[in-house]
This record gives sequence, C-alpha cells and structure tokens, in this order.
Amino acid sequence: MSAVATAGSGSGTGSGRRKSKLGWNLLGLLVFVTAGFPVYWMLNTAFKPAKDAIDPDPSLLPTGLTLSNFSRALDIADFWGPVGRSLVVSLAVVAIGVVVGMLAALAISRFAFRGRKIVIVGILAVQMVPLVAMIIPVFLLLNDLGQYDRLTGLIITYLTFILPFTVWTLRGFIVNIPKELEEAAMVDGCSRTGAFLRIVFPLLAPGMVATSVYGFIQAWNEYLYALMLLSQKNQTATVWLGNFTTKHGTEYAPMMAGATMMAVPIVVLFLLVQRKMAAGLTAGAVKG
Repeated sequence: MSAVATAGSGSGTGSGRRKSKLGWNLLGLLVFVTAGFPVYWMLNTAFKPAKDAIDPDPSLLPTGLTLSNFSRALDIADFWGPVGRSLVVSLAVVAIGVVVGMLAALAISRFAFRGRKIVIVGILAVQMVPLVAMIIPVFLLLNDLGQYDRLTGLIITYLTFILPFTVWTLRGFIVNIPKELEEAAMVDGCSRTGAFLRIVFPLLAPGMVATSVYGFIQAWNEYLYALMLLSQKNQTATVWLGNFTTKHGTEYAPMMAGATMMAVPIVVLFLLVQRKMAAGLTAGAVKG
C-alpha cells in the first residue's frame, strides 16, 4: 500500500515539474517573440516594396522581396561617412573607457584611501542624473573649449556617462577575485604590477569584454547628443537616419533598409565577442 502511495506521489511530482518547465518555456517564448518582433518588422519592411511599407493594412508575412530600398538608402545621403565616424567615436570611447575604468575600479577595490565611499556614492549618483538634463551645460562647456562640432568633443561627452557604469561593473568583477591570489604571486617574487597582469587581468578579461560591448552599443546607438553637438557634415550613423524624413514625408522602406545596414556591424561584433566571452568565462573558472 505504501509502495503504491509512493509511486503515485512520485508521478505527481514529475507531472508538476513538467508543467512548471512547460510554463517557463512558454514564458521564454513570449519574451523572445516580444523582443524579436521589432527586428523582424524592420527586416520585413526593408525588403518589401516601398508602396507596401505604407499600406494601411500591412501584412505580417513578406509580400515581396526587393533590394531597391538599400540602393535608395545609399543614394539619399552619404552612408559610409557617418558609419565611419560612428565607428571612430565608439571604438575611442571603448578603448579610453575600459582603460580608465579598469584603473579606477582597481584603485577603489584594492586600495584603502580617504573618501573612497564618497567616490563610490558619487559614481552611483552620476548614473541617476537624466542625460537630457545635461544637454545645455555640456553644449556650453564644449563650446567654450572649442570642441563643439568635433568628434573629440562627442567622445568626451560619451565618456561622462559610460565611465561610471564601466567603473562600477569592473569593480564588481575585481572584488570577486580573491586578494590571496595576488598575495601568493607577490610572495613568489612578482611585483604588484606583475601580479595584476599575470593573475587578475586574465580573470578580469570576461568582465572587460562585457563592459566593452555595453560601451560600444551605447556609443553607437546614441542619438540626442550626436544631433545636438555635431553639424550635418559631421553627423553620425544614428543622425543619418533622419535624412529619410523630409517635408514630403518619411520614406519608411529605405529608412528600415538603412537601419538594417547599421545593425549588421553591431550584430556581427556581438556574435564574435559573445563566443570569446563564453570562452573567457570558462577559462577563468578553470584557473580559479
């Protein structure tokens, strides 16, 4: 009798687990569809004929495939110039932000100095300030410094809101690396710099990659400051998309084609970095 009861209880538990797993799978599918539908609609509009893009009764499925929207997007305004400027700005922000952020995070995590808590609170407070509220002060400051309508001024501006996140994120990674590893390396004859390069840096690499991806995406997709601080001849890729809206209306199909071309480098970069990130996490776990 007890054996039958136990078997019944086990089958009930297994059924409950299957239902729970099915529920989570459905939730995951719902999240995927919600997040992926805008991307699908962008691609669908980019490849459909221009007249179908403004149809008041649009079809969810592709009604026709054409590449004319991409040629129109390349002809309506200079494409490679804004993309090149966006790449320069994004790569410069990532390079400077990761180096400065790593050094700042290392100092906050490993060294005890007066005012360290104030610095940490200040980093958090800076991230809470709305970016829109700083447009006028940033504009006036860059104008006084002679950096208005220059890529260097835009790079400095982006660093002001990417650096705090970089420092805070890398600090979390450094704090989770035991100090004993550095101390053991220093006992074996390494200097503090050598211990950092040989022990901490390899374990910190996955965090640096993740932070770099975030900084690159933020700098690449930023629109408001690029619009306000640069003229049309120095516009970046996000501002370039505004050329499709004129007094005669908006060319939605070519705009979606331009947005698709802008998204391709980011998607490719993210896929490449994601593989390296996973490999770095595995290697760091083995070394630890």
